[in-house]
Amino acid sequence: MSSIQKKTDVILIGAGIMSATLGALLKELAPEWEIRVFEKLASPGEESSNEWNNAGTGHAALCELNYTTEKPDGTIDISKAIKINEQFQLSRQFWSYLVSSNLIRNPQDFIMPIPHMSLVQGESNVSFLKKRFEALSNNPLFQGMEYSEDPEKLKEWIPLIMEGRTSSEPMAATKIDSGTDVNFGALTRMLFDHLKSHNVEVHYKHMVKDIKRGSDGSWKLKVRNIDTGSVEEHTAKFVFIGGGGGSLPLLQKTGIPESKHIGGFPVSGLFMVCNNPEVVEQHHAKVYGKAKVGAPPMSVPHLDTRYIDNKKTLLFGPFAGFSPKFLKTGSNLDLIRSVKPNNLLTMLAAGVKEMALTKYLIQQVLLSNEKRMEELREFIPNAKSEDWEIVVAGQRVQVIKDTDAGKGTLQFGTEVISASDGSIAALLGASPGASTAVHVMLEVLQKCFPQHMKEWEPKIKEMIPSYGVSLVDQPELLQEIHHSTAKTLGLSEKELVHS
Repeated sequence: MSSIQKKTDVILIGAGIMSATLGALLKELAPEWEIRVFEKLASPGEESSNEWNNAGTGHAALCELNYTTEKPDGTIDISKAIKINEQFQLSRQFWSYLVSSNLIRNPQDFIMPIPHMSLVQGESNVSFLKKRFEALSNNPLFQGMEYSEDPEKLKEWIPLIMEGRTSSEPMAATKIDSGTDVNFGALTRMLFDHLKSHNVEVHYKHMVKDIKRGSDGSWKLKVRNIDTGSVEEHTAKFVFIGGGGGSLPLLQKTGIPESKHIGGFPVSGLFMVCNNPEVVEQHHAKVYGKAKVGAPPMSVPHLDTRYIDNKKTLLFGPFAGFSPKFLKTGSNLDLIRSVKPNNLLTMLAAGVKEMALTKYLIQQVLLSNEKRMEELREFIPNAKSEDWEIVVAGQRVQVIKDTDAGKGTLQFGTEVISASDGSIAALLGASPGASTAVHVMLEVLQKCFPQHMKEWEPKIKEMIPSYGVSLVDQPELLQEIHHSTAKTLGLSEKELVHS
């Protein structure tokens, strides 16, 4: 091993959307800081951030039914939907700042306007959707949402889904035109081009093997060059572990107390992709249904219009699956190796609690192509097998930790885990992930650089005007931001009509 020690201010592990976002924020806030990035693959955005590996929805809670729950008294709790929508607004503002500052160009290569819809059938689901619509449509964040139970209206909105439907069950849908489709793979690549042109050193095919605390409080990383096999030591005052599913094993190596009693449960997924342009042309929306009883929240079926490589395509899924790998390019031993004496009980408790989930995943793995086609036909009655093929999505690692709800609770969401002194932080978890990257990275800044936040605040507010403000309480500011970001990002101006 070479004994050369290379010192830098900040090390980002993993070249995905999270590291790209944090790097871009830090470049604006502390341009003089030296930043180094290590990525084990040959290019950025190849794992969870890749456009074929994630749902690519600008998750703004416009159509995802699992973000609005029905309370025992029958009213709808929309607090989570509001939170996620506000978080997505931060992303829109930051992207808009980057475009208007000419730091990234051609926003149409990563964001496109697309209606977001929720679709349900059956009397109780229709009644739920109607109540959800009434609760959301009064809120400024969800302005412009429409609701219909009229089959003729639904045919107009979603001809492909309505054609050939024989069931007499009632159906209902909501539609909102201010939704977007975001290509996080393309955005990640753009952000890394920007970072490289601003003196950020990005090392591809470099794998972080170990992380240890130095006596001076800095972090020492052993990094292996995959091509040559040589190992170098790099030290930094601050390290961010943004390696997707690969973050947990690295976090465990740090030995910080916060890394104990945390496990990870890998979930893989499949999507069906339509390869018939005639079918693709008949659908223009992201349509989310309701998860089947017993299914986990990440398995809500949806039929999405996506723009990938500037070409319109249709994806249906996800079908959940199980693989012990923590990354698509990971090892089959990842899950076993992540079990440590300090998280063994946490993992076992989750295993007992989540028997139903495990059973569900095994059933999904065993689905035949014909069975998948049957599920697709619940959405598109006339779907033909020859028009659809299977794509393997990215690996997600859901966090398992001890909470007030008990030992080994499975978390559905994105979590930042940081050392008490803020010198190292790791991002774990899955959806809504990428869509809320800016919010999550601002949280990293607050946790890890509290001493700088006061001096940084004016710049943050310049980039993200609603920083620290609740947009729900400021409809005028919301309106203004919505119009200006829509204009800069090339999203249609008819999006938000004054009500």
